Amino acid sequence: MAQFRLHGTKVLAVTLSGGGDTVKAKNGSMVAYDGQMAFKKMTGGGEGIRGMVTRRLTGEQMTVMEVKGQGTCFFADRASDISLVRLNGEKLHVEASNLLCTDAGLHTGTSFTGLRGATQGNGLFTTAVEGTGEAALMSAGPAVLLRVSQGAPLQVDPGAYVAHQGNLRQSFQSGVNFRTFMGEGSGEAFQIRFEGDGLVYVQPSERNTVGGEL
Repeated sequence: MAQFRLHGTKVLAVTLSGGGDTVKAKNGSMVAYDGQMAFKKMTGGGEGIRGMVTRRLTGEQMTVMEVKGQGTCFFADRASDISLVRLNGEKLHVEASNLLCTDAGLHTGTSFTGLRGATQGNGLFTTAVEGTGEAALMSAGPAVLLRVSQGAPLQVDPGAYVAHQGNLRQSFQSGVNFRTFMGEGSGEAFQIRFEGDGLVYVQPSERNTVGGEL
């Protein structure tokens, strides 16, 4: 299995020992490598016909590349901060734009997330990562990991949402965020409400959307 480690906070180093070791990474995110590596562009970002079709329908652009060989490959994207998530049979839901790299032990597909994507203009689907292995997430600034427990729901600004895992239920509610309160927001203000038991990753920066910053 590929070995993931952080090289500082903004570069991911993945060591492949050969013998079929493979990772999938955001296309164009390789910044350096040593040893012998082969790169193959993949389409869709999700596995199988369903992943390809749903991303075409929603207009999401997620192109990934398969990397295999022997040596160490370094990945980065626009100086984003990187966090490693170890999965042991669990499922991780992540915004497509925040997923940098996954190893071969993980399967990626699409997951329906409701009206949040439609309002942001990013489509109705997000990426589901499942299995055993490591995934590397990107965020604009150091990611913040927030716990959701029974009886203690969490509201998240959709522009700051990165990923979530665990036994969580999502719902969408109208709300007023700080930008709207100050008269700097545009479009409809709403929040993602998480209930149950799990973890939510947020970034200390809000991504741009078709209606401006949320």
